[in-house]
Amino acid sequence: MKWSQPRSTKGVKPSKTTRINISPSSVGVRAPSFRGFCPASEVSSRAKQANPSADTKPELLLRSALSALGLRFRRNQRSILGKPDFVFSKERVLVFCDGDFWHGRNWTRLRLLLARRANAAYWIPKIRANRRRDTQTQRALERDGWRVVRVWEGDVRKNALRAATQVQLVVAQASKLP
Repeated sequence: MKWSQPRSTKGVKPSKTTRINISPSSVGVRAPSFRGFCPASEVSSRAKQANPSADTKPELLLRSALSALGLRFRRNQRSILGKPDFVFSKERVLVFCDGDFWHGRNWTRLRLLLARRANAAYWIPKIRANRRRDTQTQRALERDGWRVVRVWEGDVRKNALRAATQVQLVVAQASKLP
């Protein structure tokens, strides 16, 4: 498995409304090093590498529901810290559709389950680092004036329209602000 630092946005000219002058290093967010750790098996390694970073099933469901509600947005803006899944530029609202496993939903329970499985020494620090990075990224974005909405993958799978309606409420509130 190959781990690398986030791609540089040097030379990329973001639009004026979505520009955030924060680099991951200035927020204190560093990609953790997992050198020396081995995947539990080659099969599991290939399966994890095949997971897409954009256009996942929950994202597609949420995108469809947001569009059905008549909301207009941009997707996967690399110029914004954290590369949010949906960006409402005018309202300054960002939406992240977080995977239950990768972002540690029900972390206390998940950590206990992982401790009893193969490669616990790898997965527990990995997901803990993801959660820490999510918190730091969210704080940095909020300091820069963005409203950040995090939607869990499981909630979108259960009822995408309900998740989209919650996003719609935040967008509506933000558009009423001066």
